[in-house]
Amino acid sequence: MSNCKIDVLTIGNAITDILAKVENDFLISQNLNKGIMHLIESDRAQELYEAMPDDKVQISGGSASNTAAGVASLGGRAAFVGKVANDEVGHFFSDDLQKTGVEYKVKMLEHGAASGKSMILITPDGERTMNTYLGACHDLTKVDMSEDQIGSAAITFMEGYLWDPPEAKLAFVQAANYAHKHERATAITLSDPFCVGRFREEFLDLLRSQTCDYVFANVEELKSLYETDDLHHAVQMVAQDCEIAAITMGADGAMAIADGEVITVPAFKVDDIVDLTGAGDLFASGFLLALARGQDMHQALSLGCLCASEIISHVGARPEENLQALAKKHGLSI
Repeated sequence: MSNCKIDVLTIGNAITDILAKVENDFLISQNLNKGIMHLIESDRAQELYEAMPDDKVQISGGSASNTAAGVASLGGRAAFVGKVANDEVGHFFSDDLQKTGVEYKVKMLEHGAASGKSMILITPDGERTMNTYLGACHDLTKVDMSEDQIGSAAITFMEGYLWDPPEAKLAFVQAANYAHKHERATAITLSDPFCVGRFREEFLDLLRSQTCDYVFANVEELKSLYETDDLHHAVQMVAQDCEIAAITMGADGAMAIADGEVITVPAFKVDDIVDLTGAGDLFASGFLLALARGQDMHQALSLGCLCASEIISHVGARPEENLQALAKKHGLSI
């Protein structure tokens, strides 16, 4: 896509991730459902933080922010839109994200909730259990959407997790309007099966109204969207509802549905799966950048799967290896 200063602009919850490896017994003692994203309040966030092991790691995170960082690691031009408060965690988030090469210009919240944070507990099987305090994330509004910035991005991408606060919904619709006004593409990731359960009709409307041109989901999210156990049926349905659907299938790779055609690619082999945090986020990094640079579906899927394979080989949802170099090593041009 020509005349774009930004390849991928992402909109989502600006959250600082606090990660720690724990045993399954820890989840039981804290009454947590394994593998689920729990929304928590400020007091519970502090309680969990104090109960976590001392060797926890802090990093700027949030689904859409991770995707932006992945795009930057691939050598792409990335921007992120999300809200933090003017506090210690907010400044850490801003500084940490900008160090990855992502453009981040959103004005900090001066009065109100604290910056968002997520306690991510990683069990020995690599599964992650997330406990998220959204805080200032809920204060993202239409005022934070810049037409100049969004209009200069090839693709604007939103996370489904952001669909909880009413003001954020209005903000994303505003962003989509700006993108389409400048003949740019928009995309959404469904984020979580429980998220889909809460907002199924609204997500379907975003696709069918063409507010979102592309959709990202894993198999469970896609089946939840269409309330079916039959993946083939879900694929047929989503093909009717949006221009491009990108579906991650874990160890089975990924598929894209575009122009009535289904394209699949295998996953890249990972010897030791350490942490599944961010696998979908980084898949989106590769897929979106490939689309923004005019690559075909097979190339986009392959680049997405490669990025996902790197992220699950270590703790945390930010790449440890330079993704641009990794792509080149595997013969994937960007």
